[in-house]
Amino acid sequence: MVGTGKRERIAIRRIDNLAARQVTFSKRRRGLFKKAEELSILCDAEVGLVVFSATGKLFHFASSSMKQVIDRYDSHSKTLQRSEPQSSQLQSHMDDGTCARLKEELAETSLKLRQMRGEELQRLSVEQLQELEKTLESGLGSVLKTKSQKILDEISGLERKRTRLIEENSRLKEQLQVTRMSRMETQLGADPEFVYEEGQSSESVTNTSYPRPSTDTDDCSDTSLRLGLPLFSSK
Repeated sequence: MVGTGKRERIAIRRIDNLAARQVTFSKRRRGLFKKAEELSILCDAEVGLVVFSATGKLFHFASSSMKQVIDRYDSHSKTLQRSEPQSSQLQSHMDDGTCARLKEELAETSLKLRQMRGEELQRLSVEQLQELEKTLESGLGSVLKTKSQKILDEISGLERKRTRLIEENSRLKEQLQVTRMSRMETQLGADPEFVYEEGQSSESVTNTSYPRPSTDTDDCSDTSLRLGLPLFSSK
């Protein structure tokens, strides 16, 4: 079976097995020193590398001399320590200046806002008042334009909603009418008394189903009423 050639990635965490940990330390240390040497040769860099194992054993690499590298490091560290207070003071002055500038801008903006509200106008000249008036008129025009657009948008939305409601109402009416017709057809199909003969009107069906009393009965009732006699039927 041919392998894919990919190396399995090792999780970067402490190796619990002591023997495996020592083997990995030896391999990685040699690789690290090799990379440091390549860096110093390729880039003409001065490199110093110090490694202590878990047992306290020292391993080191230096491109020139370890003492020379350490001395150069100490000298550079002292230079950095001397420059840090100056940098801190400069940064402090810059922060103070920025804070003062921001306070001035805030005060100026607050004053303009109060003046736009109609406050503290006594110190303004006629030109400044005219400029403020133009600014307010321009702002008011923008406000009115935005307000009108908002109102038109709301009206359009209400019109669309009204149209939807009308369409929904019509649909529900049609659905209700269809339901009623379906119920009537169901009742007519279930009750034979509601079935009309072909060519027969509703009045004729009513007369057929409920015949009028005979003429004799009408005459008898009428005669009895005229004579004031009680109406009764003889057996």
